[in-house]
Amino acid sequence: MAASGTKRGAGGARRGEGDSLVNSGPSAGGARSAGRGQTARSSAAGAGSGPSEAALAAVEARYPEGIQVAALLKELGALGLTLSEATFRKWVQQGLLPRSVRVGRPGKHQGSQGFYPASVMRRIVEIRRLMSSSLTVDDIVQTLRFRDELGAIERGITSLLSGLTAQLDAPPRPGMHRLEGAERRSAEKLLEQLRREAGELVRRLGELERRVVTPLEREAKARAFGTGATGGADELL
Repeated sequence: MAASGTKRGAGGARRGEGDSLVNSGPSAGGARSAGRGQTARSSAAGAGSGPSEAALAAVEARYPEGIQVAALLKELGALGLTLSEATFRKWVQQGLLPRSVRVGRPGKHQGSQGFYPASVMRRIVEIRRLMSSSLTVDDIVQTLRFRDELGAIERGITSLLSGLTAQLDAPPRPGMHRLEGAERRSAEKLLEQLRREAGELVRRLGELERRVVTPLEREAKARAFGTGATGGADELL
């Protein structure tokens, strides 16, 4: 997540726009833990190691305003992932994927089109990974909810700190008190302290999330291997 714009901290160091609260990689859609539990099952639609971060980022860059289902399925195919439109829409109904945003077509009486955030690609990759662990639909929904909320916390804190930094750097206006000297240094020091503490909070929440989710995956694998059942994967296909 981007932190503040370019800004001097307490020690004079400048923070770039690409800095993160935590060095955890992308968090949206569960990409934070995409490297865990890669024991894929072929019936889970070839979860494997999944597309690279660069490949996913490239897709997101091509569709900054959102992506339609047909284009999404085509992009998935180009990454070696097959998904039917029926399965995609079933995952939406089950709450595994976000619903589309309707956007009107130009002109009168042209109706509207449904667009999904391009980050839905990451969510699909994560669902496949969780399917390979034989989690039930309910377990997957709960796991994704944890990660969504964790990502929302990180984005919210980052946005707040960025806003405070921008206000601190704003040019003076008539009648407006601007922090200078010791006051400004104190505010900069506090911002840097809060960034560190926020990063540690997000990191610890992520660790807790992994501790809570890992037993679910272990239980699901034990259930599947012990009974020969396919667990939650078939419920999703």
